[in-house]
Amino acid sequence: MRKFYILWVSMFAIYTLSAQNTNDNIEKKSLLKKEMKSYAAKMTAGNTNPNTLNYDLQYQRMDVAINPTVYNISGSVTSHFKPTQTLSAIYFDLNNNLTVSQVSYHGQNLTFQQLPTKEVKINFATSLAANVLDSLTIHYNGAPDTAGNAFFNGFQGGTAILSTLNEPYGAQDWFPTKQSLNDKIDKFDIKITTPNQYNVASNGRLMSETTLGNGQKLTFWRTQYPTAAYLIALSITNFVKINDTMGNPPFPFVNYVYPSTNADVTSMANIEWTKTVMDTFETYFGPYPFRDEKYGHMEFQAGGGMEHQTMSSMGSWSKQLIAHELAHQWFGDKVTCGAWNDIWLNEGFATFGEHVAYEKLLMSNADFLNYLLGEKNYITSANDGSVYVADSNLGNINAIFNGRLSYSKGGYVVRMIKWILGDAVFYQALKDYHARPNLAYSYVRTADLNASLLTSTGKDFTEFFNDWIYGQGYPTYDIRWKQVGNQITFKASQTQSHSSVSFFEMPLPIKVTGTGGETAFFALNNTANNQYFTEAVTFPVASVQFNYEYQMLERNSTVTQDNTLSTADFKAEEFSIYPNPVKDDLFVSGLKKETDYQIFTADGRLVKKGKTDKKIQVSILQKGVYFIKILNSNLKFVKE
Repeated sequence: MRKFYILWVSMFAIYTLSAQNTNDNIEKKSLLKKEMKSYAAKMTAGNTNPNTLNYDLQYQRMDVAINPTVYNISGSVTSHFKPTQTLSAIYFDLNNNLTVSQVSYHGQNLTFQQLPTKEVKINFATSLAANVLDSLTIHYNGAPDTAGNAFFNGFQGGTAILSTLNEPYGAQDWFPTKQSLNDKIDKFDIKITTPNQYNVASNGRLMSETTLGNGQKLTFWRTQYPTAAYLIALSITNFVKINDTMGNPPFPFVNYVYPSTNADVTSMANIEWTKTVMDTFETYFGPYPFRDEKYGHMEFQAGGGMEHQTMSSMGSWSKQLIAHELAHQWFGDKVTCGAWNDIWLNEGFATFGEHVAYEKLLMSNADFLNYLLGEKNYITSANDGSVYVADSNLGNINAIFNGRLSYSKGGYVVRMIKWILGDAVFYQALKDYHARPNLAYSYVRTADLNASLLTSTGKDFTEFFNDWIYGQGYPTYDIRWKQVGNQITFKASQTQSHSSVSFFEMPLPIKVTGTGGETAFFALNNTANNQYFTEAVTFPVASVQFNYEYQMLERNSTVTQDNTLSTADFKAEEFSIYPNPVKDDLFVSGLKKETDYQIFTADGRLVKKGKTDKKIQVSILQKGVYFIKILNSNLKFVKE
């Protein structure tokens, strides 16, 4: 197995690629634990600083001087905000390694305090009224905290370079802002003064480059799309600027690369390939979300990559990494996880973007299946771990950006949703998800994705997310089959690797091959353990294959022909339900042992499940039509 890692000191990103394409962690954005714990201590479970909840941050203008050879930043940030209640003071997140020298407000200086909690508290002489737009300017300077490595310099090709990478808690290390994942900045102007020999790459559109005299240059970038603070970024060195177009209709494709990269044929070919994967993602995900500005890349000295909005920062140029960061523009940038607990909504979907690039552009079917097998084996190499990040782990970089869970398992969960829905319905549901007015260019949680999927498809994924996102582990199946005439019977038994999930409900992918090479495919709606299924088959069966295209996560499952298989205890005609209509208790007659059941609404929502051998209480259900699923039968009843 060939595996390589590109590392920069102990910093942000590890890009891993194996011969089996196992996604060990394509981009590990790693701030040091000291930094994360410090910030997480002042956060609530919802990843918000409670002191910044009382205003809407609408615009920021950064006007700072940076020389890549000197580890320092100086200048000002002007913030336009609208209070949501009467304010006597306002808070901004800002690391106290930086020194605030002045806060200007309508020609006056305000009093302020820099707090040990990495905040600056600004006091108003007179309270501000709610819902009235206002602004102030914070003047500051200093050497940003190195613990988080959000602001870092070094050299490339003998020339100084300075770059930033804020995710998750590093924006406050180099400018005053609002880091909470609940309020995107609607518009951001980035004005950077540097020595003349450097070029500055950043978010949005390049508005101007102005020679100031005294060997200085002012570079002005502007983004008018709502942006999370952690996605604001820049990189400064003697870049070669490559301006091009992509897409149909075309929009700017802008790359700032090292001179050495510009001379490297493979790297430049892969950058050009971005146009191809952009076309593919627009086909499956919808129009690129930032067409009015640009997409492109800015090189930086960290290995791996970071999906900075409209301009990904890149430490290497593999097609896998290019696809991953591009997919983030839809999933992570346009819709952004509303809490670091739900980082899978960023990283899992970006990893699924790799799946799409591999399947549609880069691999044969056999190679793609081999890649999926590698991912499946990697994810199930441990018995536990939830994709959802527990509150207690928000100070642990390895838990938030966990390659096995947040990236690979998160991506595979998306693949399983595709298997459940089918390709056409799934991809339309993805387009719907990030286009909804309440979600587009905003923050989302897993519940928002669930609600969007329900609206688009009519299917409620609550149970699915409980198992695969909040629960831990994976299932192992014992599939047994028997053919009698033109029918084949299956029995599906399941064990779970972790006690947090009592049963994984999934449609089971089955491929049946005949003695003459005939094939038939089934999706067995497995909702209970030891469940029987009977399907029609018109040819003698030679073999049965389970999970034949790795549609789902499982491990060590077996498929066995079992001619002793009997369905005598499980035939639907041997049990019945009464009374019907029912008011309080529904009785089931004819069952020979305690059996799993599920009750669904007429539109397919699961409302109750459990085990019974006789009686089910339904008094809590609202009046209407329901279906009860027992074994492999659906029976209709009316709740009065």
